[in-house]
Amino acid sequence: MIDFNLNPVLASIGPFEIRYYGLVYVIGFLLVYLWLWLGIKKKKIDLEQEELDTLLLYIMLGVIIGSRLFHIIFWQPVYYFSNPLQILAVWKGGMAFHGGLIGSAFAIWLFCRNKSIKEKGVTLAKLADYLVIPGIIALALGRIANFLNGELPGIITNVNWCFNFPGYEGCRHPSQLYGALKRFIVLGIVVIVDQLYIKKSIIAGKRIKDGFLFWVFVGLMGIGRFIVNFYRDDARGLGLSLGQYLGLGMFVLSLIIYFKYYRKK
Repeated sequence: MIDFNLNPVLASIGPFEIRYYGLVYVIGFLLVYLWLWLGIKKKKIDLEQEELDTLLLYIMLGVIIGSRLFHIIFWQPVYYFSNPLQILAVWKGGMAFHGGLIGSAFAIWLFCRNKSIKEKGVTLAKLADYLVIPGIIALALGRIANFLNGELPGIITNVNWCFNFPGYEGCRHPSQLYGALKRFIVLGIVVIVDQLYIKKSIIAGKRIKDGFLFWVFVGLMGIGRFIVNFYRDDARGLGLSLGQYLGLGMFVLSLIIYFKYYRKK
C-alpha cells in the first residue's frame, strides 16, 4: 500500500503552472517534429521545411481538439457542460486517446489533400506508418502523466503496489502505469514488425502497402486497451467499459482492414 503524494505541478510562475501533463504534450509534439525532420533529411518523407511546420500545426490541432472533444462528449459531458470554462483547461488532463487518434488522422488527411502534397506522393497512409513510433512513445508518456496527475485510477485492490490516490476511496491499481507499460510493449512489437517484416520484404523486392504498420498499431492498442481496462475504474455496461468496447472495435476493424487489403501481400 503506497500513499500517492506526487505533485502534478512541475513549477509555478505567479498564477501560471507548468504541469507534467502539459509538458508531456510538448515533448510528444517535439518528438514528432524531430522524427519528421529526420525523415525529410533521410529522404523518406518528401516535404519542405515550411510544409513540415504546417503538418505539425495540423497534427497539434487535430490531437488537442479531437482528444478533448471526445473526452467531453463520451466521458464527462455532465461535468463539462456544468463547468464550461474547464473545457479549455487541457493541462489538467481529460484527453481521450480515441479522439486524439481520429483527430490527428483527420488533420493529416486534410494536409494531404493539398495539390502540391499529392503530387509528391505523400499520403495519409504513408505518414501514419511513419508517425506510429513517435506517436506510441508520446502516448506511453501520456499515461505516465495521467499517473502524476492522480487521474484515471484503477479498481480497489489489496496488492502490495496499490496506491491511495487523493479523492478516491480505497487502495487502487495504478492502471495508468499498466497502460504505459502496454504502450511500450506495443512499441516493441511495432518496431519488430517494421524491422523484421516490412523492411525485409522491401529488400526482397516485395512492397507492403502503406498503412500496414499503422493498422498493426491500431489492433494492438485495441486489444491492449481491452485487457488493461479490467483494472481501470470505469463505468461498465454488460460487464465491459466504454474503453473496452472501443478497444474491441479497434481490434476488429484492424482485422477487417488486414484481410481486405494486406492478406494477399
